[in-house]
Amino acid sequence: MTAIRLLLVDDDPLVRAGLALMMGGADDIEIVGEASDGSEVDALVDRTRPDVVLMDIRMPSMDGLTATERLRGRDEPPQVVVLTTFHADEQVLHALRAGAAGFVLKDTPPAEIVAAVRRVAGGDPVLSPTVTRQLMAHAAGTAADTRRSRARERLTALNDREREVAVAVGRGLANAEIATALFMSVATVKTHVSRVLAKLGLNNRVQIALLAYDAGLLDGTDPTHGRPGTDGAGR
Repeated sequence: MTAIRLLLVDDDPLVRAGLALMMGGADDIEIVGEASDGSEVDALVDRTRPDVVLMDIRMPSMDGLTATERLRGRDEPPQVVVLTTFHADEQVLHALRAGAAGFVLKDTPPAEIVAAVRRVAGGDPVLSPTVTRQLMAHAAGTAADTRRSRARERLTALNDREREVAVAVGRGLANAEIATALFMSVATVKTHVSRVLAKLGLNNRVQIALLAYDAGLLDGTDPTHGRPGTDGAGR
């Protein structure tokens, strides 16, 4: 199996050393480079071609948000996982909207950080439903009306079935759970998710979830805390 190529970006050399140590024990992960600032990332990505970038948010010259936006503007960008010390931080939200595949806390157990790199490399975002709700709640108070009208306008590009899938993604459901809730195959769910991403110009499921929240599609009370089959999305 081809090893996952990983680039580490953090201005703290001790953090980078700790990350390198924990990743070095994984046979399927290869650290191809390290950077101490976002301004170094473009050149390193050109040279090392990583699959995943572990990106610190706060750095002295160019922060992780700007570096993430620049990476996601590439034709074939690597996946970006944001490193942070906060569960719900405005800059983390910006990074997710810019196309980061998720975030991990710097005090996360090593095995979970390794697992996060593997998941992102495989195309899955690194956000649990609980953390997703925390982030969305944090964002709710800032220019909510403007975001809602813009999000609803964007979602008019979806048909009814795609909209249902977007809501289910927003609730943090996996493809198999969506398939059960909406009475379709997992392959069909994947097709709908791909179409939603393409129609809305989004990079990943995290962005679908944020847009669904912005549009007010997740406002209803769900007595099963987002599990399928109990409300309108589970018909």
